[in-house]
Amino acid sequence: MSEILLEVKDLHIHYATDEGVVKALNGASIAIREGKTLGLVGETGAGKSTLARGVLRLVPDPPGKIVGGEILFEGRDLLKISEEDMKKVRGRDISMIFQDPMTSLNPVLTVGDQILEVIETHHHEMSRGEAKEKAEEMLEMVGIAKGRYGDYPHQFSGGMKQRVVIAIALACKPRLLIADEPTTALDVTIQAQILDMINQLKRKNNTSMLLITHDLGVVAQNCDDVAIVYAGEIVEVGSIKDVYREKLHPYTSGLFGSVPSLSSTERRLRAIDGMMPDPTKLPGGCKFYERCPRAAERCRSELPALVEYGPGHKVRCFEYYGKGGTGLGGDE
Repeated sequence: MSEILLEVKDLHIHYATDEGVVKALNGASIAIREGKTLGLVGETGAGKSTLARGVLRLVPDPPGKIVGGEILFEGRDLLKISEEDMKKVRGRDISMIFQDPMTSLNPVLTVGDQILEVIETHHHEMSRGEAKEKAEEMLEMVGIAKGRYGDYPHQFSGGMKQRVVIAIALACKPRLLIADEPTTALDVTIQAQILDMINQLKRKNNTSMLLITHDLGVVAQNCDDVAIVYAGEIVEVGSIKDVYREKLHPYTSGLFGSVPSLSSTERRLRAIDGMMPDPTKLPGGCKFYERCPRAAERCRSELPALVEYGPGHKVRCFEYYGKGGTGLGGDE
């Protein structure tokens, strides 16, 4: 079993707005093993990107605030180090590929200079010439000719922009790569190329990865483990094999039911009824209660804890208390 590189424990992140306090993350806990990929899956607004930004302490303050929890990277709590030390972690130890390359790249700087910037920030021992040579190597590594070093972002297609963003993220060979829906704005062909390239570079450098996506197929092809997030809580987590086979939580089952199947004779996809609860008025019990076809009365007022159904496979549902495990309490 690989050692744990990143462990997020009971993380709470809130946003103070005019309409009230948005409870974006409510005790989320995940762990990423060295050299492995964890997929984070959930609806829009479930808290996936908030968790990713929380790991890098990039939650905008105000209005956002990390109000509780631990983020342990190689055993060190990133929430307890200074901002100056955190700047050394970003880009060097942990890097992030943001959702939209159009807004991630600076339109008035050449793509080469943007790669150069992160290299010079973390490698003071390099001369400018050496850093520039390294930046050109990174362009070549992601399939862009180094002769385009002096081009600006608007001169590239969407897929090429995403390659530049990946080059920036991997320039310092980080231990952990956070990919926040890296292929959302791309067509299917380019999506496959980008994911294949990320995986090749990941294997080459033995990089761990947190892959955030809506696509269960992408997770199946690229991840070792998967965590299902709903209303800021992890409702099921385990290996790809266990979660995809068992589909224990009603929400997990609902997500799979909405995926089209070539072998199915059903003429319409099965949707999950209802909407996610208002994050400013979250219920006291199970957050999925109003949409759950298997809800019991206790679900309305009691919050289920994660229970261990099998080795490394946990689910947040009263149905599984005593079935392969016991309540672990809180969000352990």
